[in-house]
Amino acid sequence: MTYPESAVAEDLIEPSAATVPAEPLGVETEPLTVEAEAPARPGPQAIEPGLPEHYINRELSWLRFNSRVLEEAQDSRHPLLERVKFLSIYGSNMDEFFMVRVAGLVRQLERGALEAPPDGMTPSEQLAGIRSHLERERRLAYACWHDDLLPKLKEAGIQIVSYDSLSAKKKRKLGAYFKRDIFPVLTPLAFDPSHPFPHVSNLSLNLAVVIDDGSHGERFARVKVPQVLPRLVRAPGSSRDELGLESGRGRFVWIEELIAANLDLLFPGFKIAAAYPFRVTRDADLEVEEDEAGDLLTAIVEVVGQRHFGSVVRLEVREDMPKRIRAILERNMGLARFQVDTLPSPLGLADLSEIAFLDLPELRDSTIRPVRHAALRSDESLFEAIRRRDHLLYHPYDSFSPVVRLLREAAADPDVIAIKQTLYRVGANSPVVEALMEAREKGKQVSVLVELKARFDEEYNIGWARALEAAGVHVVYGVMGLKTHAKMCLVVRREAGKLHSYAHLATGNYNPVTARIYTDIGLLTDDSEITSDVAKLFNAITGYAREERYSRLLVAPHQMRRELVRRIDREIEGHRLRGDGRLIFKMNSLVDRECIDALYRASQAGVEVLLQVRGICCLRPGVPGLSENISVTSIVGRFLEHSRLYYFRNGGDEELFTGSADLMPRNLNGRVELLCPILDPDLRLAALRDILAPHLVDTANCRRLESDGSYARVESGAGSEPFDSQRALLQGSHGWHLE
Repeated sequence: MTYPESAVAEDLIEPSAATVPAEPLGVETEPLTVEAEAPARPGPQAIEPGLPEHYINRELSWLRFNSRVLEEAQDSRHPLLERVKFLSIYGSNMDEFFMVRVAGLVRQLERGALEAPPDGMTPSEQLAGIRSHLERERRLAYACWHDDLLPKLKEAGIQIVSYDSLSAKKKRKLGAYFKRDIFPVLTPLAFDPSHPFPHVSNLSLNLAVVIDDGSHGERFARVKVPQVLPRLVRAPGSSRDELGLESGRGRFVWIEELIAANLDLLFPGFKIAAAYPFRVTRDADLEVEEDEAGDLLTAIVEVVGQRHFGSVVRLEVREDMPKRIRAILERNMGLARFQVDTLPSPLGLADLSEIAFLDLPELRDSTIRPVRHAALRSDESLFEAIRRRDHLLYHPYDSFSPVVRLLREAAADPDVIAIKQTLYRVGANSPVVEALMEAREKGKQVSVLVELKARFDEEYNIGWARALEAAGVHVVYGVMGLKTHAKMCLVVRREAGKLHSYAHLATGNYNPVTARIYTDIGLLTDDSEITSDVAKLFNAITGYAREERYSRLLVAPHQMRRELVRRIDREIEGHRLRGDGRLIFKMNSLVDRECIDALYRASQAGVEVLLQVRGICCLRPGVPGLSENISVTSIVGRFLEHSRLYYFRNGGDEELFTGSADLMPRNLNGRVELLCPILDPDLRLAALRDILAPHLVDTANCRRLESDGSYARVESGAGSEPFDSQRALLQGSHGWHLE
């Protein structure tokens, strides 16, 4: 792979050659003591970390991440439907942000905050900051849709037209479709002294209908747009005559306009004065009292059913809704004015996914063809290949098939006696779950931890848990008070009269669908210390053991933070002795204050700290005397950067960890997580050279975090083409495929 000129890339490709290698730090090792220090390098006067201004607010940092998603929708380098997809993702992300994060702030506002965040902002200050940010950004989002994407879609033969603009003949055809396919599933709900205000479910699109009753004056009703119907309806006279959302070009109308035009069929004998769309977002962050639940599965089922009934945290209305109608909605939902958003059409940008996924390959990114791992040949048992050496998979550039194949081979192999697996988000039609059930049918001992509390995947996981139990699999629902987020699989096989174990440890979920759109790392190994640690961790999860001492793995919640901070402090001490300190972390989010303060100390000591944090980053880089040796970048591109890598130069005795954990309090305190070292030196070098290095020198998708919390695009040098790390990895050879 060819990189742009960069000292970072060159240093990573060439292993460091320190003359005084440090001893590797095991989990039981005491902190290093250094007998002599190199003279301190002059620099800014060090300041003590811990002041509120040293940290970026978590919620505002997340909003800036979503702003980077919006920038991708605005970027003409992407194919047209990919840009629509990014705008849809922007809207979907915002829905989840309100359901979880804003809902939490509103609860804090009502009940009183238990603890201020490191930046010191109160809930009301955070809500005001969120509103201020969104007031500016929504104008950009809707301008992107109306002024940029819509005209380009029209040029490409995809038109979204208003119902009123259609001819009488086309309206009649749509009316026939309405009577046949929409009318039977609609339920009008009146609101008057004899009819209480109807319940409005989470994320539902609705019409506030105003009825002129003549003698009785104005009446009010609500009609819900069923979420089982497509939001966009194909208009007659398109490239295909059928109605409904289909592949191909054509003209579409919003379903709420079609319903509004036919309301007389729902309210016969009444005059429809007007109809105004509105949309509601509710608190969807489940709270399960585990210590009071006799049966966790039953408790989760009950709580998931309550998701549509959480308190309302946001009301979205269109700009043409009169104040008196808006006031009725506000009053009956018990909302403050700051919880009401007045927006252009359409409400619910997430539904643009229906346009984004039209079957028009010429308007989308080219189909990816993941590489089949050269060293995992189909004519050789995976167990033989793993015994020969460790293997690293990097999805989506590598096929996910070896992971499924491992389980299928284990199910069919008469020498395999046991399989242990964690499942967090597996999705529908899971070949992983099918292989596990097949293994049980063939007499293997199969134990699966299904995390029922995986947010917004609870219903999938409940279904899989029941299916696995019906197949005879031993199913565990997690650890009391914790989520199990660790991604691990252990296969135990009888070989030459002894038991031999194989492990797959990953950053991503056992989900072949997301493995094509998320970048994730998976390690296949039979290292005896690692597999022994994995077995201990499974025992700790499924039984009552509280294993806190592991030979190779870093495990949360008991020791991961402590061990990461010890390694950072080791780098500081080593740098004072040798002057070669370097830390490189790639993760999804950086929020944990103790880890941030440790990185500040490293910067103050002169250690070079390179961070690539896709989403939330509460560390403030580039502050003189605090973090001037820290750089933070973020990549938002075609694939969701989801992998984690933690690199410690360690005086030349390098350590590189990969695994499930981000540096957030929820990961380090409230989840079962693991980080695993990449022990094979050749594989470690390949990961540094061919995974970390290209992302660190990206100039096409990369933004740099500034000390004020804003992000700026990383520019390529004068006359240089932007370097797209994801595109390069798709096109280049994969150096981590080692024979």
